[in-house]
Amino acid sequence: MTTRTQPNKFRRRQTSRRPARKTTNLAEKHDSQETNTLKIIPLGGQEEVGRNMTVFEYGKDIVILDMGIQFPEENMPGIDYIIPNTTYLQGKEKNIRAVIFSHGHLDHIGAAPILLKKLDYPLVIGRNLTVALIRKRLEDYEKNSVGKLRASLIKSAQDKIQLGNFKLSFFEVEHSIMDAVGIILQTPVGTIIHPGDWTMYKTPDGKEELSYKHLASLPGPKILMLESLGATDNRLIHTTETEMYANLEKLIREANGKVIIGTFSSQIKRIGHILEYARTIGKKVALDGFSMKANIEIAKELGYIKIDRSTMIPVNDINKYPENKVIVVCTGAQGEGNAVLSRVVASDHRFIKIRPHDTIIFSSSVIPGNERTIQRLKDNLYRQCDNVIHSDIMDVHTSGHCHAENIKEILRQIKPDYFLPVYANHFILKEAAKLALSIGMSKSNVFILDNGSVLEFSNQSGPKLHAKKIPTNYVFVDGLGVGDVGEVVLRDRQTLAEDGMFVIIAVIDRKTGKIQGSPDIISRGFVYLRESKDLLRATRRRVIDIIDRTAGSGGAVNWIYVKEEIRNKIGDFLYQQTERRPMVLPVVIEV
Repeated sequence: MTTRTQPNKFRRRQTSRRPARKTTNLAEKHDSQETNTLKIIPLGGQEEVGRNMTVFEYGKDIVILDMGIQFPEENMPGIDYIIPNTTYLQGKEKNIRAVIFSHGHLDHIGAAPILLKKLDYPLVIGRNLTVALIRKRLEDYEKNSVGKLRASLIKSAQDKIQLGNFKLSFFEVEHSIMDAVGIILQTPVGTIIHPGDWTMYKTPDGKEELSYKHLASLPGPKILMLESLGATDNRLIHTTETEMYANLEKLIREANGKVIIGTFSSQIKRIGHILEYARTIGKKVALDGFSMKANIEIAKELGYIKIDRSTMIPVNDINKYPENKVIVVCTGAQGEGNAVLSRVVASDHRFIKIRPHDTIIFSSSVIPGNERTIQRLKDNLYRQCDNVIHSDIMDVHTSGHCHAENIKEILRQIKPDYFLPVYANHFILKEAAKLALSIGMSKSNVFILDNGSVLEFSNQSGPKLHAKKIPTNYVFVDGLGVGDVGEVVLRDRQTLAEDGMFVIIAVIDRKTGKIQGSPDIISRGFVYLRESKDLLRATRRRVIDIIDRTAGSGGAVNWIYVKEEIRNKIGDFLYQQTERRPMVLPVVIEV
């Protein structure tokens, strides 16, 4: 995509006059001023969990952090996922110096195949695993598209990269996926510090938790953008990885039947630990789930985990071994419809069948918005199995996210001049802001942005929050369609899901405008026709009356008006009779 320019004819006409030359000088002066300002523009991640993407703009240089997806909510039937709206970047593709990816979770890289293509494949910067997962996602989305990817690998946290007016550097962070990294963006008007997703938990190998005190010495003003998902988590003691692994090992070791562990496919370190422990006690492990197997294969190729071939077995071979010698690690702990665990519960899996003496372990947290789905999954598992283990019962999962005390501690260590809580629902961002105020930060230095907010920094004055926001409305992905499902289509789907559909088919004599025979009626998801004969008779009478009144005089007929009358009048009648509003679809056939 190329930058839009004015036609040559227009430009010649403008430059042939003196006033035009003055206008050009003013524009140059404006551009000069603009290069002295930094704009921070979140395109997602400020009002939801997911869809994380932030634009940093200094003059004509643009740097982007992450391109994530948001999973659909329950009132979005048929939607696969939601991606950020990049309308603001149209015409600015050549100004994009790079897209930096903080880590490989889908809420940070999931939209990359679509958006990188849309933005003419700008330079991608990330660590090994992150870039490898992006490559895999590109190839799955569009074959051979990975050849268009331009990537620069972060070899260590000491790397430094110049991106126009941005000086990019990095720092180590702890998270639940390997190769997570924090970023530092230095500009002439301020330094942005962004850890991506992070936590401060101690690791099981005895290393102390990471310190961020060295970031306090960065050039000011320091602008800390902090993932704040755990701002409402006020527990003082959290499960360590050491405790979690000890509990998992005990459950695996003492299981009387097979062990089924549902977890995220990105938990590569945890899956590697399970594989190694299974080897030491002589049990077999089967991985199931497309993303699970793909991610482990990538990690193996990168040398991040070692797999003993005698320990790994195909899932179709699990019945060749005693049940108490089998461990299945699979996807689906979030209750996704087509994921492995959901198919197992529904008895739709060809090889995995649940027995009462099996052990089912949820080694994952609940993604906000999935609470009801996961609860239904647990209920169905409890009906089939006597040993369902999750974090409410035993510590079998550690979160990769911060909590309230972590947020206060990192603020104390970095001592930012400005604090921007990010990556959570609005109420959580507000709670994070309260934490900053509780340790002495000034309210005027804390900014809670919405999606589309434009926060501007300059040397001439303090931060300025623009009154006008840029477009960040949902872009729905449904199958191969990107953005073709809009609010109207979604509203129709919601209506169909809630009250069903009522189709009326009327055959009209073209000459007389009279209806022939009785209208046919098809009901789906509204009423059962065989048990609603009185309602159908009354509806047919009203349809005939409407057609006679609007088209029965003969001559030219406005059939659009006729259909609207049927839709509105029959819709009102059905609501009076049932207090439900199905989608009424009139079909008029002239003969």
